[in-house]
Amino acid sequence: MANRPAPSPGVPPTYVDGTGLWVDSRLRARVQREGEAPILRRLGGDVSGGRVLEVGTGRRGTGLRLAVELFGAAHADGVELYGPSVRATREAVRDLGDRVDVQAGDATALPAADGTYDAVFAYHVLHHAVAWREVVAEAARVLRPGGRFYSCEMTAHFVDSRPLRAVAFHPADGDRPTSATIGSACRAAGLTVVGQEERLLGCWTGLVARKP
Repeated sequence: MANRPAPSPGVPPTYVDGTGLWVDSRLRARVQREGEAPILRRLGGDVSGGRVLEVGTGRRGTGLRLAVELFGAAHADGVELYGPSVRATREAVRDLGDRVDVQAGDATALPAADGTYDAVFAYHVLHHAVAWREVVAEAARVLRPGGRFYSCEMTAHFVDSRPLRAVAFHPADGDRPTSATIGSACRAAGLTVVGQEERLLGCWTGLVARKP
């Protein structure tokens, strides 16, 4: 904890960081597959035959696998900030062959040209990023016209709550995403929100936004 930035005023401190235990768990992958991805698919539809990107793949590659197996993508690229997670994800999706590619990279400066992708997926990435609005802007930049940004998030109502903060570290810059601010960030990036849902009293939101 010594190298972490000081929490913003009013944000509870973290005492024991168990974030990785949840993020990399089988239960988390199951929630993503059986709960979150079907909601995003209902809100935004399939991407059959498309080329897609997932930002922040984690270690299990669940989002990449869902892009291919559930959303129908022909090819899914993954960008992950941490080298060990890149290597773990590559191993986890090895069976998908050349339909999937995972590279190290920063979601605020994506290694892709403008208009590269038919969809960008972000499963619980924004609340881990200090400059999360830049992640949304980059997703918009690399989308083709008609492409969709699929996002699901635990919002500031939960991320900045005292019980979660005590056991899970997240950036504490006072601007964790909420349902409203994710939507506004999409609009500021030139996207049109086509569907959004809240669950758990506003603690979770799923959103799909389209590039005109």
